[in-house]
Amino acid sequence: MSLLRSVADHRDQRSLAHRLRLRRFGRFLELVARVPAPWAMLDVGGTPDFWRRMRFVPPPGCRIVLLNRRRPDLDPDPGLEAVLGDATDMSMFGDRCFDVVFSNSAIEHVGDRAAQERMAAEVRRVGRRYVVQTPSYWFPLEPHFLLPGIQWLPAAARAEVVFRLRPGWYGAGVRSRGEAREAVDSIRLLRRWELARLFPEARIGVERLVGLPKSYVAYGGW
Repeated sequence: MSLLRSVADHRDQRSLAHRLRLRRFGRFLELVARVPAPWAMLDVGGTPDFWRRMRFVPPPGCRIVLLNRRRPDLDPDPGLEAVLGDATDMSMFGDRCFDVVFSNSAIEHVGDRAAQERMAAEVRRVGRRYVVQTPSYWFPLEPHFLLPGIQWLPAAARAEVVFRLRPGWYGAGVRSRGEAREAVDSIRLLRRWELARLFPEARIGVERLVGLPKSYVAYGGW
């Protein structure tokens, strides 16, 4: 398990996951550089810690709004603003009020297919441009439980495995079968065609590792 964590823990700056995220983020910054300043960006599911790890500070006059269901443990840095909210209902924001909407590994956590459709509709509504990334359903190593192929099992079987093994970040705190089922149901990984259907006008990029699709990225409005 420690070997898997060294590969998959994006919080560890030495890990493969962190290096891949940095590479993806570099491509995102190339796009943002084309946006006239001052700009406003919405990070759906974002945290101050993510932007610190990416070592990015908004240019003067620009701002990033972090939308999350929980308050951050630390106060946001200058240029960052934390807002409590629901990714599936961003009615506090007007249409196309953000120059860019960014979301990293969030849409797989909002709920079932209908909830994912609501989040996608809100991203497309409030943003002039967007970049939405999500892990691939088809990559063999499930990124939350760090078990190979567990996402391909029926939900009841996944929950039983999680209860017995308590794997990864999402399984470590499980104490009952009910909690195991809640952990399993809190994640719905997407296939490429599903992301394309959620964002029909977007270009879908595929991030690969050893030839296998590790994550998908929807680029819209660019």
